[in-house]
Amino acid sequence: MSKQHTNIQMFSDALLFYTSLIDDINSAKKSIFIEIYRFRNDQIGIKIRDSLLQKCKEGVVVKLLIDSWGAASSYSFFQELINEGAELRFFKKIKLNWDGFTKSHRRNHRKVIVIDENITYIGSANISSYALNWRESIFRIEGKIAEKFIEVFYENFKIYDKYFYDKTAYTKSIKYRGFEILRDVPSLLHQPVQKKYLSLIQKAKKEIVIETPYFLPGSHLRKALMDASERGVAVKIIIPKKSDVHALDILSSKYLGELHEHKVMIYFFQPHNLHSKLFLVDRKCFVIGSSNFDYRSFRYMHELCLAGENKDLVKQIITHVDDTLSKSIPFDYIGWSKRPAIQRFFEWLLVPFRHLF
Repeated sequence: MSKQHTNIQMFSDALLFYTSLIDDINSAKKSIFIEIYRFRNDQIGIKIRDSLLQKCKEGVVVKLLIDSWGAASSYSFFQELINEGAELRFFKKIKLNWDGFTKSHRRNHRKVIVIDENITYIGSANISSYALNWRESIFRIEGKIAEKFIEVFYENFKIYDKYFYDKTAYTKSIKYRGFEILRDVPSLLHQPVQKKYLSLIQKAKKEIVIETPYFLPGSHLRKALMDASERGVAVKIIIPKKSDVHALDILSSKYLGELHEHKVMIYFFQPHNLHSKLFLVDRKCFVIGSSNFDYRSFRYMHELCLAGENKDLVKQIITHVDDTLSKSIPFDYIGWSKRPAIQRFFEWLLVPFRHLF
């Protein structure tokens, strides 16, 4: 395979990612596209906004698509930026009407930034100070694949306030020199990211590694993971000891015992919240991006992932995973089996709402 990119760099530390991003923004000459779930009005958000403002004043094209629910900011926060020519769209504002919950629950969870049609950031991190000490997974990729991500950005830019659109077209994968861009939209039928996971799990021969902040897969994925383990594949699930969504931690706990009984290895990352989103099979095939390993991402979210077999990228993922495991502890099955009755009750109580976390 010919050389695809001049450079691929992985960031596990959010602060290093923000530092690199600000440097790239400050060096931008032509354009900056940002599609992201959260862009907060805080120290990091202000620094990045002000860097974008300076670029606008220099004539750089700046376009932003931010989820209206997750944003934690408003038009007023970006007003000076807009006055200087930036184009901002908030994805699907929450509206109160008869089917408001159904519509409002479908969010844009994607996290991709493209600079000068050559630098792409894709991964797990939002633009926010509150997650500075979280463990993330963000990739900075140099190369013409950036142009494909710009095409994806513009397509979502068009439907930022739409409820009805051609979901088949909007979930069609995009292949580029050994890579595959996977696009999820809210749908019960079209779920390319979950289908990719399922396919890779079924084909795995030696090892499966899943690193995710929210682990709540449906029955088909759970069975596939258990079947893989039973046929001799080392299945490793790494989740935070305590995530930022406590109710999901409780519900997720319900399924850990069954997975352990089928030889699936579960680890808890201890230092702080683990927010990275990685999927690696046989130390060869990867899926990276914004998607969590749960019902909500697969069914209700606009997600964006990159799949492939790039050796440089895989090497960095392996280093990252090894470091994550060194700071994690294994699942305590005996302790889990003795968990309090009140926890079991809440696990049972939350099951009907598993699609909403």
